[in-house]
Amino acid sequence: MYYVYVIRSEKDGRFYVGMCVDVARRLKEHNAGKTFSTKGFRPWKLLLTEALPTRMEARIREKYLKSGIGKEYIKDYWSRSSAG
Repeated sequence: MYYVYVIRSEKDGRFYVGMCVDVARRLKEHNAGKTFSTKGFRPWKLLLTEALPTRMEARIREKYLKSGIGKEYIKDYWSRSSAG
């Protein structure tokens, strides 16, 4: 099983989309500063996780979420989840 995840910076509110096999381990890596593109915006909080059966399907979903329409989906998801 592969996972596509969205994390949100508690520092400035930016979102980051990634793909992995172990979300908990990956989030720890982001918060430990082991990822160059996210280390300046720590701490990170998990916002969304989606499980997909194959690496190819996960990659397609990750690319979608990184697109313009995908970013709108993430912002809408975040606004709905934080409003409740």
